[in-house]
Amino acid sequence: MSDGFDWPALIRAGLQGLGLTPDAFWALTPAELQLMLGAGGSGTAPLLSEGLEALMAAYPDKQKDHDHG
Repeated sequence: MSDGFDWPALIRAGLQGLGLTPDAFWALTPAELQLMLGAGGSGTAPLLSEGLEALMAAYPDKQKDHDHG
């Protein structure tokens, strides 16, 4: 059964690529390993509901003209 992780690649990246000891590798959280590998982090915070509301207020959808006459 596959759990979606390429464990050999992750272990190789941690031990060989990052030079971690096995103890240090297995002590990392997935988020810490992801950050160390430089994956997924753009440095920007996620867009939360208040940010979405601010964007919607600043750039409202344009109303279509329904008068075809």
